Amino acid sequence: MLRRNWYGNGNRFRTMWPSTSFWRDMSRLQRDLGHLLGGTSAPITSSFPAMNLYAGDEGVILTAELPGVEPDDLDITVLGETLTLSGSRNIEEAEEDITYHRRERNYGNFTRTVELPFTVDGDHVDAKFKNGVLHVMLPRVEEEKPRKISISAAS
Repeated sequence: MLRRNWYGNGNRFRTMWPSTSFWRDMSRLQRDLGHLLGGTSAPITSSFPAMNLYAGDEGVILTAELPGVEPDDLDITVLGETLTLSGSRNIEEAEEDITYHRRERNYGNFTRTVELPFTVDGDHVDAKFKNGVLHVMLPRVEEEKPRKISISAAS
């Protein structure tokens, strides 16, 4: 917490921070509570997986980073202008004689829903999974594709 104090000399405000030992103690408390309540790793948050979405005249391309996820553990659904990607990533079991000192990779079930910029043709969606990255090609429905309108000269 940032506090400002008034001083009568030329320096009107002076910034004061709590001691560094306070933050070190808070960090230690958070780590210890994490170990006590849930082990050394956390469940997957709502921002997993990281996604990119590209739109063009022909359709949308979605890429998602999914390291440690098997393609059989994924489910992709498209309804109108909404795409939902869900799945699970299993926790890696350590050997009995290993103790983790840091375990930051998330595990568990996840669901991400994104709004698409237009309606896509759900019957022609193509999804490929390679090297932990999912590539989904979602073609735009024919009725919504931009069309060039020819202009004739008025007589």
